[in-house]
Amino acid sequence: MSEATVIIDRYGVMGYPVSHSRSPVIHRLFALQTGQEMRYELLQVTPEKLETAVRQFQRTGGKGLNVTVPHKRAVLDLCDLLSERAATAGAVNTLSFRGSEIHGENTDGIGLLRDLNVNLGVPVQRSSILILGAGGATRGIVGPLLEMQPRVLRIANRTVDKAQIIADHFERYGPVSACGFDEVPVSEPYDLIINATSAGVRGEAPPYPEAAVSDNTFCYDLSYGLSPTPFSTWAREAGAAKSVMGWGMLVEQAAESFEIWRGIRPDTAPVLKQIQINA
Repeated sequence: MSEATVIIDRYGVMGYPVSHSRSPVIHRLFALQTGQEMRYELLQVTPEKLETAVRQFQRTGGKGLNVTVPHKRAVLDLCDLLSERAATAGAVNTLSFRGSEIHGENTDGIGLLRDLNVNLGVPVQRSSILILGAGGATRGIVGPLLEMQPRVLRIANRTVDKAQIIADHFERYGPVSACGFDEVPVSEPYDLIINATSAGVRGEAPPYPEAAVSDNTFCYDLSYGLSPTPFSTWAREAGAAKSVMGWGMLVEQAAESFEIWRGIRPDTAPVLKQIQINA
């Protein structure tokens, strides 16, 4: 190997589908900003090929992976070591390959909180929160939200049993309960409604009760797109104080992953501004 040869560390995001992901752009901007030599790839992998794909990426010198829908739960079984956040969530979105070991982390929750608290100025403590959906994304955010001591945290899902499993898992951490979409208690509006369903991706009309929204409700869609998501449109039409898509969470959780991998935290503000301008 010549002295001029530069070895570029490889990272990527693995999901199905994954073609819409902005993660390669975000990590390229982080790398430029911090002077890191790295490459970040899009890796579309079906569920039945997940283990083979992860281990092949590791075997061929990959340093780390982000994991997205629908693999956040399944990849748990491949991890030799889980962080406390990942173990609590029961879901992983960041893998680090350290020698022969695979380390799993979940940066979704801290990414959401940083966007809410730092970027948007949305208070979580003593608030009433409604989360719509009961998948891997919800598992990643419930624990960190409960650490902020909300007054109420309720998980609504089309299949109540799935929401109840998550509520039971987290009940020792704070006031969390479960219900169906058509059973959401609306005796008073919620301060914060978070959409963690796939309706934003699939283009479905969100089946959520307008009575849960008031002119003081902040609505946050974990999905993001080039135009307002169905949830964002619904929230505005229902009279929410504000409705935003999850660009900020996307960038903040990516910054957490980047710091885990590279040992340096990028400045998220200019990156968030740039990807929203170019979205």
